[in-house]
Amino acid sequence: MPYKIALYPGDGIGPEVVAEAVKVIDACNIDVHYTTFNWNTTLYNKTGKCAPENYLELLSSFDAILLGALGNTHNAPDHIAVEPLLTIRKAFDQYVNIRPAMLFPGVESPLKNKKPYDIDMIVIRENTEGEYTALGGRHYIGTPDEVAMQINYFSRKGTERIIRYAFETARNRKRKTLTSITKSNALKYSMVFWDTVFYEVAKDYPDVIASSMLVDAAAMNMVRCPEQFDVVVASNLFGDILTDLAAIVVGGMGFAASGNINPTRKYPSMFEPVHGSAPDIAGKGVANPVAAILSGALMLEFLGEHDAAQKIKSAVVNHLNDGTVKTPDRGGNATTADVGTDIAQRIQ
Repeated sequence: MPYKIALYPGDGIGPEVVAEAVKVIDACNIDVHYTTFNWNTTLYNKTGKCAPENYLELLSSFDAILLGALGNTHNAPDHIAVEPLLTIRKAFDQYVNIRPAMLFPGVESPLKNKKPYDIDMIVIRENTEGEYTALGGRHYIGTPDEVAMQINYFSRKGTERIIRYAFETARNRKRKTLTSITKSNALKYSMVFWDTVFYEVAKDYPDVIASSMLVDAAAMNMVRCPEQFDVVVASNLFGDILTDLAAIVVGGMGFAASGNINPTRKYPSMFEPVHGSAPDIAGKGVANPVAAILSGALMLEFLGEHDAAQKIKSAVVNHLNDGTVKTPDRGGNATTADVGTDIAQRIQ
């Protein structure tokens, strides 16, 4: 039976980078059947939404979803554009967000004296609750007394399962080190609760070196000494912010892949590059597709195609280390398609 993959290219450079991810996946000679859903911000003026009413139903039967990018403020407000993304994560209980950050050969870090693989971390971000909830509201709108309230919540179930997943990830890595990111010196309920659960779960993993770090210190240390991080676990908001920082210190958003995982496989998981839709360069064929290609590798790994995933990773490393085919963000003049073709040929 072929894997059923939903392609959700989205806005801006999304369709361009997804096309290259598909090209590379196909080079692995895996039986895959794709269905493309052209939902994006151009639908907003027609329907008031950026996806059809039944988009969750349409996606629910797939093995996985490969997403490009969402957002174009010329067509729709950002909070409307990303609504399908946030809803998919919650509705399909994709409670694990995985974002690796590795300094590859052939890629320069903005930090001095960093060699390939000096930086090698995985951020495990809680993906369905915490700060990114729809609880809250605005009151007395347009008056001097206007109030906006956004409520975050942390359930024991949600907090424990993401922390346990992070411990399992750390246990299976060479360094076996896990850092929990909080702000418990200021957020005395939510983050103190997170710390409590973290150290409770840590008792079940005596083989993992576990510690906690405040988010402001973590932001400083990801620049000052990113080598110290192995596996990081964080709440929805902190994980979102820190993974952009982690991506930059390993060379840029063009290398940042991610997966939104439902470990139970009751619903499809979704894979996407961390970067945005970059509408200013859309259609010019200059976007770096490596993050989308590596997201495809994460997808194959999740589906159990470990050999194919490793082939893609090795081809990407060889491509980057060679350095002859580079998009403008890397100082070259190659196109998005040139990069995809080069990586696919290295697999073949």
